[in-house]
Amino acid sequence: MNPRGKRADVWHLVTFIGFAIVIVFLIYPLFDVFQYSFKDKETGELSLANWKEFFGRAYYMRAFWHSMSIALATTFFSMVLGIPLAFFTTRYKIKGSNLLTTLSVLALLSPTFIGAYSWITMLGRNGFLRNLLSSIGITLPPIYGALGIILADSLQYYPFISLMLAGSLMTIDRSLEEASENLGARATKTFFSVTMPLVLPSLTGGALIVFMMSLSNFGTPMIIGGNYLVLPTLAYNMFTSEIGESPGMASTVSIILMLCAAVVIMLQAWASSRRKYASMLVNRPIVKKLKGAKAFFAHLVCYLVVGLSTLPLGVIVYYSFRNTSGPVFKSGFSLNSYKQIFFDVPKTVANSFIYSLTAVVLIVLIGTLLGFVIARKRNLAVKLLDPLLMIPYIVPGTVLGIGFIVAFNRKPIFLTGTAVIMILTYFIRRLPYSVRSAASILKQIDPALEEAGINLGSPPGRTFRTVTLPLMQSGIISGAIMSWVTSMNELSASVLLYVGRTMTMPIKVYLSVADGYFGTASAMSTILLVVTGIAMFVVNKYFNRGSETFIAS
Repeated sequence: MNPRGKRADVWHLVTFIGFAIVIVFLIYPLFDVFQYSFKDKETGELSLANWKEFFGRAYYMRAFWHSMSIALATTFFSMVLGIPLAFFTTRYKIKGSNLLTTLSVLALLSPTFIGAYSWITMLGRNGFLRNLLSSIGITLPPIYGALGIILADSLQYYPFISLMLAGSLMTIDRSLEEASENLGARATKTFFSVTMPLVLPSLTGGALIVFMMSLSNFGTPMIIGGNYLVLPTLAYNMFTSEIGESPGMASTVSIILMLCAAVVIMLQAWASSRRKYASMLVNRPIVKKLKGAKAFFAHLVCYLVVGLSTLPLGVIVYYSFRNTSGPVFKSGFSLNSYKQIFFDVPKTVANSFIYSLTAVVLIVLIGTLLGFVIARKRNLAVKLLDPLLMIPYIVPGTVLGIGFIVAFNRKPIFLTGTAVIMILTYFIRRLPYSVRSAASILKQIDPALEEAGINLGSPPGRTFRTVTLPLMQSGIISGAIMSWVTSMNELSASVLLYVGRTMTMPIKVYLSVADGYFGTASAMSTILLVVTGIAMFVVNKYFNRGSETFIAS
């Protein structure tokens, strides 16, 4: 048989598997969500009753506008924090800039509900920081509700802005800024009229991610939102109240959540395509050294931004070692919270590691093959498959969780309540990380190396294993680590899918906070933070791919 024909057959099979995965684990569940939104709850016939009810009741519309306002406010404040940090760390010599980047990425990758819970311990009704400020006459507004959600989200998501913007600021042509200054423009005028327009694609790209993450965030508003409903928590509440009957309203809310995300993506693409942003890149910016008051101000801004975002992480670690008696903190320190985890709920810790590692094995095996197909085979089928594989990027976890329950709670595939449905959720939600990471590393590998192996008589499969795969190692492992970290921290979908025996650490943290067991929640959160930190260290040290891995993968 012709080796090239055989090779084509192999990759055709991989492409077919990719379509099968998308159809079974994305299109099928989401179509079920879609159709239930157009079914009458009583008769089961096609109807717009759910949509009319959503747009006709103030209760639902209030949650819709809450979501929009929270996402917009979070995006705005993330830019306020991220733009100065990116500018100062790329244009000026800031002491400890690598440490600042590492800490900001750690804050970004930590579970959202950890930050929310930490702000409660600091600024809640009996928070230590609130009591401290109150003792000197400073009264703060309540942390519960919109203020708390925006505060927690902004301090977690701003690295999307700063990291993406930093890459662009380091590569724009300095000649354009110099020309502006030579024409008499002040530094601030040059920044807003020349520098910012040149990096607008990166800024809008980062802002899009922040908006999407805030819009679909379930953990933060569920823990710190109080009675302030947003679409993800509304979908969760509606679904849990509709158990045993047609999930019409939960499905309608889910579809609206996805439509909002799709509209924002199109707006960002339109904004980025309106003008040309390319430059010759022959005169890159020089990192300058500041002196005096300017140096103090730049360092103050950078350390204040990163310090505020990592403060919740330090508080969590501190409280994990506080002495506890049930839900009550006592004076002194102990390992009681950790003992309770490993002796009372060891199954929960084991579940988190087993489910996430199993999912990552599947992600690496399938994601690597699909990444190769997308990078090397640009036929019509692959061009169609590529955007389909990115659907998990725009589908909130709550929506996917509802889709999985609706789709896989009946024959021919009955998975509800099993470990399999948890693993498959992690797999499909994080598969794009591996696909993108593998495809991006392949763009740096000359196809001539593979062709040389085949021309020398090596079968395509052996060529892939012995030539291509070793060269892809760094991309594969960085994508796998990113997938593992985010799977370990998964809450929004799994909180809908779990039963008692399939509970994971993020779910236990959420339930512990809800029940007032802050010691247990802190200890489990610390374990998740340590896992995240170790993963970052491994990627940065051994695979020479820095924080951009966690944004671009």
